[in-house]
Amino acid sequence: MAYYLTDGIYPKWSTFIQSISLPQTPKDCFFATHQEAARKDVERAFGVLQARFAIVKNPALLWDKNKIGNIMIACIILHNMIVEDERDGYTLFDQSEFTHMESNRTSEVDFTVPTTRPSCVSTMMNIRLSVRDRDKHKQLQDDLVENIWAKFGEYH
Repeated sequence: MAYYLTDGIYPKWSTFIQSISLPQTPKDCFFATHQEAARKDVERAFGVLQARFAIVKNPALLWDKNKIGNIMIACIILHNMIVEDERDGYTLFDQSEFTHMESNRTSEVDFTVPTTRPSCVSTMMNIRLSVRDRDKHKQLQDDLVENIWAKFGEYH
């Protein structure tokens, strides 16, 4: 199940993973530090895009996921192009390497996000209950704590 890194104002749904407010174990402390750092990085990135592009700042309630995804990708690409242009040509890499790669590109990358639509009301209600399940939220958080610890805990 997909999830979002959030702060404490969001409900304890299976799709929202908050930091651990009073971590007691080394694993919990380590997870809280990593979760908060990742969440802040994402918030900063969105803040930069919102400051530069009004389309990212305003609600997009009437657009489908594909349009929103394409808009976000376009804004990120435009932002990176602007940053590169503002550097006045200062680079730490050989630009000819990338122009050669672009000329060999034969197909476009497909950024579409697969979506599934509920076929009936009971399916939709089951999905809604699953998302709001506090036990699933706790299990996902515990799994993430263990995963982060297994990957990076030995370096701590």
